[in-house]
Amino acid sequence: MTRSLRCDGSRNRGPWLAAGHLNRVALMSKPKAPPADDRIIATMIELARCTSLHRIVIAGPAAPQRIAELHRLGYCRVATTANCGLPRRQYDAAMVEWPLRSVNALETTLNWLVHFLAPASVLVIWIDAEERSNQRKLRLILEKLGFRVEAGTRCESGLAISARRLDAKALAIAA
Repeated sequence: MTRSLRCDGSRNRGPWLAAGHLNRVALMSKPKAPPADDRIIATMIELARCTSLHRIVIAGPAAPQRIAELHRLGYCRVATTANCGLPRRQYDAAMVEWPLRSVNALETTLNWLVHFLAPASVLVIWIDAEERSNQRKLRLILEKLGFRVEAGTRCESGLAISARRLDAKALAIAA
């Protein structure tokens, strides 16, 4: 005979046991850390300082999964590079996840992507932080494209960098 217990420790002899169902006690355990994917998107949102009203474009191999995550979090105005339309400087933020790919290929993608970003937009890039030379090269690429690194954080699985256009401050002062 299988015994099942209620949360208070007393035996359960209700209709569930008679029907053959087991009523097990759920043991409370320590909350698990969110998966690395959830932490990556949470870090990128925090660095970009996005709200649900911002238009966001996602680039990288995991873009379809990231759109689903952002929709689940309440961000509805999200597109991937596959369905973002023509470049009209219409996006407030771009999030690029670039795992295990070359920095030269990232430069090509960024050269294409910057035409979709508004003058006061933010660019957040997540890369695998294997070599310091890649980090320096990324900084030089961003400066060449007219962006200034604003913030960055090292994660367990990589490095996330937030950059804004250099002319964004001039626009804010003029307004």
